[in-house]
Amino acid sequence: MEVLDWLLDQGCCRFALVDVDAARSQGSNRDLIGTLIRRIRQSGPKVCIQVGGGICSSDHAQHFLNLGATWLLVGTVIHRYPMVVDQLLARFQDHLMASVDAREGDVQIAGRREAKKLRATHMAGNIRDLGFRRLLFADIPADETSDPDFQTARDICEQTRMPVFMGGSLRSQAHLRQAEEIRGLQGVFVDALFLLDSPKMLLLPVSPCA
Repeated sequence: MEVLDWLLDQGCCRFALVDVDAARSQGSNRDLIGTLIRRIRQSGPKVCIQVGGGICSSDHAQHFLNLGATWLLVGTVIHRYPMVVDQLLARFQDHLMASVDAREGDVQIAGRREAKKLRATHMAGNIRDLGFRRLLFADIPADETSDPDFQTARDICEQTRMPVFMGGSLRSQAHLRQAEEIRGLQGVFVDALFLLDSPKMLLLPVSPCA
């Protein structure tokens, strides 16, 4: 909560909350996510909140929307439960964003613990064809020194022609400036811990919830 309060004090108005335990089927932090949403909502009506991690039913999605979430991020469910995806799109299409988690361009699911024999660019095309209107390319760095996979981000933007966001591997102001140069990329997600280390990153006009 201290990190959240610091971000609010800095004027942040766009947040992405991910329940990693739920994404890995190792529990749920639903109550904590709800507490964070309510705290963020107290800061003002124009705040954008995205929630992800283990959303695999219409009831689960509705729960977070009722609390005040703006976007719902889904990923693994696209690979495992196509009927649920159809239901989610039918009810919440305007609130959904699909996630393509990938390491070196290869798709990962289940909280990034399970590899799929599928390229991120191919999965992005499938997501577009399913009817999703927004996509997050969550780039998983191979190690702490790896550069972001901007080429895959470019390929996804060019192939899908839909609003694409990028996150997961952006750790410096230089990375954000490179992201700004990608045609079609609508915004980026940056880990709050990196913002604590480099608060000047908050000054760059790249938005995660356009």
